[in-house]
Amino acid sequence: MTACYNLTTRIMLQKPDIPDDLIIARSQEEFGLSVSTLTFLPLGDPGTAAFRVIAANGMPYFLKLRKDFDEISVAVLLFLRSQGIQEIIPPIETTSRRGWADFGQYKMILYPFIEGKDGFQAGLTDPHRHTLGAALKAIHSARIPAELARAIPHEDFSPQGRDSLRSWKVLLETKTFDDPTAAKLAGFMKIKWDKITQLIGRSEELALQLQAGPLELALCHTDVHGGNILISKSGSLYLVDWDNPILAPKERDLMFIGGGIDNLWKNEREQAVFYRGYGRTEVDLAALAYYRYERVIQDLAVIGRQLLFTKEGGADRERSFGWFASNFERGNTIEIAQRTDRLLGKSPRRAL
Repeated sequence: MTACYNLTTRIMLQKPDIPDDLIIARSQEEFGLSVSTLTFLPLGDPGTAAFRVIAANGMPYFLKLRKDFDEISVAVLLFLRSQGIQEIIPPIETTSRRGWADFGQYKMILYPFIEGKDGFQAGLTDPHRHTLGAALKAIHSARIPAELARAIPHEDFSPQGRDSLRSWKVLLETKTFDDPTAAKLAGFMKIKWDKITQLIGRSEELALQLQAGPLELALCHTDVHGGNILISKSGSLYLVDWDNPILAPKERDLMFIGGGIDNLWKNEREQAVFYRGYGRTEVDLAALAYYRYERVIQDLAVIGRQLLFTKEGGADRERSFGWFASNFERGNTIEIAQRTDRLLGKSPRRAL
């Protein structure tokens, strides 16, 4: 497996203070795994430690120790495996047939180690785009058992990100920031405040519109950007990092296809290849526009919270400011969301 970028992820560079012998012994006990070598990998998110494990027979594995663990992330993968979906990497079950093991304040999750590059690094070929389309269609079409469906979060169109951004107006007008990056961001946000207010307002309008109508819910990954697509050395494609699955309109995932979140989709031809794999479908343009607006708002809120309220990030703070500002550039995420929104004036749905 490989590291991925998203705006809520930080690199974990420090190995947790856990003896290797204890990790090895627990791996033997829970997974029946005879470990030859254990190597800490300096990647992950807060509360996660990752290791490359080599078994005595030479087989490589990827081991995660997670503090903030939701069992549903593992349950969904095991369900998708039972449906024959090949483009996921399910965890290896313990000897007691669970997808994880208790390990003090952590949960221990073991996966096959698939060496490769993420979508940002490798790029996607047309066969990859077609495969991703077919895989998402299978995921969205899966009939979720009632017990599992009750455990998966349902879309609630939360205003949390919108409320966060809106609440900072007084702060930006009254506070003097001594950190240079925070001061630069505050100045930029004041210049762009009318645009930010428009984003918040339109996202809220669309959320209310969608909540008022019937919703057709599907199992969604929620973060189908290039960092969560793994291309193996043999060329196989996998959709990884199922940390936040949700039952939502399928547009929750489809907003990434050409949405400007990454550089995987450079033109309409490439999007058409994806939809040949996905199959003919009607897209709800209100939902697509909402999710594209909301993704921008969430990213602005995450970066803004980090830069304005903490001094975390070191040298990466300036890069985070660049990510924040890039949303407002011509042809980027805000413009793409607005372009999607304008299509609503022609028809509420679009056949693809």
